[in-house]
Amino acid sequence: MGTSFNAGGNSPAPENSPAPSSAPLAAIIKDSDTANFMSDVIETSKSVPVLVDFWAPWCGPCKQLGPLLEKIVTEAGGKINLVKVDIDANQQLAQQMRIQSIPAVFAFADGQPVDGFMGALPESELRAFIDKIISSHGGQAEQVEQMLTAAEAALESEAADEAIAIFEQILQLEPENGRAIAGMAKAYIAVDNLDGARELLSVIPPALVDDPHVSGALAALTVAETPVDDGEIARLSEAVAANEADFQSRLDLSVALNAAGQEETALDNLMWLIEKDRAWNDDAARKQLLLFFEAWGPTHELTLSGRRRLSSILFA
Repeated sequence: MGTSFNAGGNSPAPENSPAPSSAPLAAIIKDSDTANFMSDVIETSKSVPVLVDFWAPWCGPCKQLGPLLEKIVTEAGGKINLVKVDIDANQQLAQQMRIQSIPAVFAFADGQPVDGFMGALPESELRAFIDKIISSHGGQAEQVEQMLTAAEAALESEAADEAIAIFEQILQLEPENGRAIAGMAKAYIAVDNLDGARELLSVIPPALVDDPHVSGALAALTVAETPVDDGEIARLSEAVAANEADFQSRLDLSVALNAAGQEETALDNLMWLIEKDRAWNDDAARKQLLLFFEAWGPTHELTLSGRRRLSSILFA
């Protein structure tokens, strides 16, 4: 029978690990090693509990415990992950985790070891242990998803202050949630707090540099920083009316109109340019349109209709 223990926070995280990744792991059950322990276990456990099974090929009890762990974790349907570590191939990690005998199983949640046991438990005790971990530490991913949906709905309905309050709660739970960071920035933009948006987006973690939500927020900030000048809009409108072949004035007019909240008219002008000469000025109109799509967001009505119109032009 195994020996249960409460790991608390005393076992140190492995040293010299790579920078954490905020991306959720696709596999519920996977093998890991010293180099990937930080991302596979520590970071992942911030959104879903993770069991770590330390084992070795020569260990008889490990061969009994491993299949049971995989069976129960699979049945949990994503409520908990299992990471398997061969201590022979990862001796430094085993030393850092103070593994004295195997099989040894650690449960991680919120980036810390929270419980564990040594030895091969019978299935009934193993199920009770895993159920306890799930009930005590599971559910955050689902909770965060519900909060994100609520915050984005509030932002869409122009309740930006409500959205900000919810995004703040999410970022307390998951400080590197790209979707929440982007949503918070867009909510700041919606209440004309451009300084807040700039500050938030100036310190994004390296792992989020290519996050599409963050890219959209950066595009939205770029658009929001465009000054609104009614006189400039009038001047550009006159220039386009006098000479429809003045492509640069039409492009500039699109940018000015979007900044003034006339998104649909801005879209129409860019579509006109693309239809007339899609390659003009190194694809400038299409590039500007894609920037608008990023700023508006993937579910915005104009993004959806604009992408359909763009496809019909490009593939005509």
